[in-house]
Parts: sequence; C-alpha cells; structure tokens
Amino acid sequence: MAPSTPGPDRARRRRVLPGFGLTLGYTLFYLSIIVLIPLLALLGKSFTLSWPQFWEAVSAPRVLASYRLTFGASFLAACVNLVFGLLIAWVLVRYQFPGKRIFDALVDLPFALPTAVAGISLTALLAGNGWVGQYLEPLGIQLAFNPNGVVIALIFIGLPFIVRTVQPVLEDTEKELEEAATSLGATRWQIFRHVIFPAILPALLTGFAMAFARAIGEYGSVIFIAGNMPMVSEITPLIIIGKLEQYDVAGATAVAVVMLAMSFVMLLLINALQAWQRRRAGMPA
Repeated sequence: MAPSTPGPDRARRRRVLPGFGLTLGYTLFYLSIIVLIPLLALLGKSFTLSWPQFWEAVSAPRVLASYRLTFGASFLAACVNLVFGLLIAWVLVRYQFPGKRIFDALVDLPFALPTAVAGISLTALLAGNGWVGQYLEPLGIQLAFNPNGVVIALIFIGLPFIVRTVQPVLEDTEKELEEAATSLGATRWQIFRHVIFPAILPALLTGFAMAFARAIGEYGSVIFIAGNMPMVSEITPLIIIGKLEQYDVAGATAVAVVMLAMSFVMLLLINALQAWQRRRAGMPA
C-alpha cells in the first residue's frame, strides 16, 4: 500500500508559524510605515531638484568636507572599537575578577545615556579647562573642538555594538577545540588565529557594521565636542540640520540621500563579506 501524501490541510497545520500570511502581511505593512514610506518621501523630495541643483547641493566644498569627516571619523572609530571591543569581550568571557558585573553593565552605558549628555560629559572631561584636557593641552594635545573630539565621541557610542555581538559568540565557542589544538602543540596565537578567530569573524563584521552605521548618523554627542567649524569639524548631520533651519528642505534631503546611498553600499559590502565567510566556513548563507 502506497504511503499517503500529506494533504494541504495537514501541511498547513505543520507550519511553524500559524497564520503566516497574516503575520507576513502585518510585517510588510509595519516595515512600510516605519522604513519604506519615509525613505520614499526622502527620495521624492530630493527629486524636486533638477540635476544641476542636486549636484550643487551635494558637492559644495563645505558639504564634501563634512562627508570626509563623517565617514572618515566613523570608519576610524569603528576600527578602534573593533580591536578594543574584542579585547573587552574576551576579558568579560574568559576571566573572573572583582567587579566584573559592574564592568559588564558599564559597557551598555552608551545605550542608556542620552547622546547630548554624553557629548556634554566628554566636553567637560576633554576641553582645555576639563578634568583631563587641562593637563593635555599644555603638552600640545587638544582632544576637544576638533576632529579628534568627533572620533572620541563616535568611539564612545559605538563600543557596545562590538562587545555585545562578539560576547555571546565567544561564550558559545567549543573549549574542546582549543584543548585539542593545545594537545597537538599549537601556540596560543595559532589557537586564536585558526580556531577562535574564524568563529567570531562574522560577529566582528556584524558589530563593525552596526558601529559604523550608528556613527554615521550620530549627532547629539558630537556637536558639543566637535567645535562645528566649517571645513574642519562640521559633520554631515549638522549640515542637514543647518539646511533645514534655513528652510532648504530639498537641499537637506539631497545631502541625506547621498549619505543614505553611501551607507547602503557599505552595508552591502559588509554583508557580502559575511556571506563569503559563511560559505568559507561551510555554513548556510
């Protein structure tokens, strides 16, 4: 007797998510309201400009200088967080020490702290008359009211993204593989390079992408410590705010579209790297 094939009713009952059609429709509707419709409105407003007007708005010398500072400082801050975020995650996972829970909670402080408060705190700390700046400025080291302050603020707000994406992966790594590599004579560097690093690389790239994307759009913590000097320490979000205050909505949306496109390209590149790493490791993309 031939085995009976499950009918449509039985296949429908076996679905993991009940009401898949309804939930999918609600998801698309929610994403459209929150993400797609605002992005379409942004593009639509920028299309009110002619191509010469659009190009003039996005390629003015002051705007180009803000692009260089915003993306350069964001990339540098994400790279710094990539190294030190990995170190912090490693210490939190692999070692026990007094005050570990407090230290672990402090990692999330940039998430809970309002960005304006973070900017004011960093300014009070690093300015020429601040607690730390008053000792550094006589040595010729100025960390506030210049691009250095922008990088420091972006490092502060981006660090948790690296730590919180790498930490659970490190906790789930199999210690047996490290023990096996040690028994075969591998050094600590070889174990990290060939056993641990391939396992945490996708998480590192994800954290880097999140920190980089967060830094590109940061505004509150930067404007207090940057100095906001045109062509020197003026970030692109401040350019957009300035155009909006001058009622140049089309020009502001044009600059925003350029930032959106550049951010999207960067995220696509990082996602492609993650997919390549998964294929290399034999995992499903």
